[in-house]
This record gives sequence, structure tokens and C-alpha cells, in this order.
Amino acid sequence: MPGDNLYCSLDVNLQEFAEQAAKKVMKAKNAKNVRIIMMNPKNGEIYAMVNEPEFDLNKPYEIAEKGTFSEKKKQDLLNNMWRNSCISDTYEPGSTFKIVTATSALEAGVVKKTDTFHCPGYKMVEDRRIRCHKTTGHGTETFVQGVQNSCNPVFIEVGARLGTPTFYSYIKKLGILEKTGVDVPGEAVAIMHQQKNVGAVELATMSFGQSFQLSPLRLLTSVSAVINGGTLITPHFGIQLESADKTVVEKLSYPEKKGIVSEKTSEDMKVILESVVSEGSGGKAAVTGYRVGAKTGTSEKLPRSSKKYIASTLGFAPADDPELIAVVLIDEPEGIYYGGQIAAPVISELLSDALPYLVK
Repeated sequence: MPGDNLYCSLDVNLQEFAEQAAKKVMKAKNAKNVRIIMMNPKNGEIYAMVNEPEFDLNKPYEIAEKGTFSEKKKQDLLNNMWRNSCISDTYEPGSTFKIVTATSALEAGVVKKTDTFHCPGYKMVEDRRIRCHKTTGHGTETFVQGVQNSCNPVFIEVGARLGTPTFYSYIKKLGILEKTGVDVPGEAVAIMHQQKNVGAVELATMSFGQSFQLSPLRLLTSVSAVINGGTLITPHFGIQLESADKTVVEKLSYPEKKGIVSEKTSEDMKVILESVVSEGSGGKAAVTGYRVGAKTGTSEKLPRSSKKYIASTLGFAPADDPELIAVVLIDEPEGIYYGGQIAAPVISELLSDALPYLVK
């Protein structure tokens, strides 16, 4: 008895684009690994997912590392090689998470786009001096400029205005504390402070994407709700099942939650994130002929003393009505390690390849 045919959302062309882009930047930056996801932010169909270095599906037991290993060590190496890090591993998102903080603040009404802030290059929180990446400071800037500049002191202030209970209510609304429900096994759940343990310093660091971890797919899914008008979608690979004789077709459906954020906040965030590309730190994510929104990120890995970083950029287009959202993570790049410098160009490359093909 022949089984059913399963149709999946992976697009061979987009997967190939993503694999080429990952290999190229990994080699250029001599990085430990590169992860890429490309997805439809409206319905959660995953078009491409890359974990580079990748193993050969035709030789799944061939370990790249040379040497003689014990059975346990060999199994550990294989399990590590087979892991889908986009889904099964967590990382500190850094400034890409500022999308969540900004969305929460606009939705809660604690900040307006025209509110002004002052950045002297740091902000004191209790006894901690928390630096901005621009140590000389950004001076006086509006909230929108604070997002464009990825200014930590602005986000620390915004996080304090939100307060822990309100911030957590939006973090929960955006699904960040739950698994996405993707239709493959092994999904990691976010590692987050318990709300009762969040003091002023924890709230400050969380506001700009540090001191907690989530999976790349979790971040991409939550941001999709921000830019698609407020619907929390379920990312997935499965599209439909079809019987061998093609007489029975079952379209697969996935849960959605509407009204996660208001249409107005969604529109505002799309405009702000587009301005990050046109006027701010995401300029290298731009694509000629298309409106692109993006947010860059650079997170320092633990222990902080190791001076190892993950450079990332999350981007989407067309900015006014997104058809594609993508995230790129470059783990332990050598030399320049800022997301805006090395990950944003990969987003530009992916969108340049994909948009003419997807957006008719």
C-alpha cells in the first residue's frame, strides 16, 4: 500500500540561495557556524532553513572531525552534527530583541515616536554603569532615532517606563515564553528570568536583548506578529498531504492568534524598522527597488570575558506589506563582528535573490 505524499513549504531555490549565502559569509569571517531562516510572516510557511556547516544527508554517520572516538563521544558528535540549531538551540538575541521592547512600549502607550531622550554614552541603573555601543553618546534623540541608532540608554529608559509586569505581559502575548509549535521535534524553549526575580538591572539588560536566551525561530515568529498586523502564526514545513492516486488532498492547518498587537502599532513598527535601513544602523540590508525593514544585533557570548560574539540581522520586505522575513546569525566571526556590518549585507543578498522570485 503506497503512502501519502507530503508537500512541504521549503523552496529549493530559496534554500539554495540561503545555503550559498551562509557558506560565503562563514568562509569570509572564518565563523564557527552560520544560521539562516527565511519565512512567510503572514502564514508561517518556512521557505529555507540553513545550519552551516551542514552534514551530507547521504553520509549521515560520517563525522567531519578526524580521530578515534569512544562510542559515547562519537554519538555526542553525531547528535551535535544532526542538531537543527535554528530550532533546537538558544542564544542571546541582543539588539534584534529591541523590536519586542519598542512594540511593547508603543502598544502600552508609555512612549510616543516623538519623545526625546538623552544618551551620554551610558546609563546608570542602580550601581551599574551600562554602556551604549557608542561610548561618546548619541546626545539628544527621539524614540525613532533611538531605534535607528540601536541606542541602549534609550531602551533602558523605555524598559523602565514599561515596568516588569507590563513588559512581561507583552513578552507573553508575543509568545516568547512558549514554543512556536513548529511541526518538527526538538524545539527549545526560551530561557528567561522568572518575573519575580527581575530587578531594575535585569529589566534594563532585557530591554536591549541581553541576560536571556531564545531560539532564532522563536524570535522570527514573534516579530512576524509585529509586522503582519498582529497575528501570531505557527511556523511550519508541512503544507498538504495527498494520496498516492491524488484523489484525496488534506490541507494542513495551524493555530493562529489574532490581535496580539494593534494594527496601528504594527504599522508604526514597520515604518520605524524601514527607517532603520534608510536612515539608521541597518543600511547594509537595503535592496535597490524594494522597501526593506530590519534590525541588527550583536550579542556577546558567555562568559563575557571570552570576547566571542554572535552577529545577527533580522530583515523583511516589502516593508509596507511583508511577504518575506529572514534572520541571519553569524557565530564567532573573526575581525569585525557587528551585525550591521557583517550580517546585514547577507540579509540584503537573500532579499535581492528572493524578492523578484516571490513578489510578482
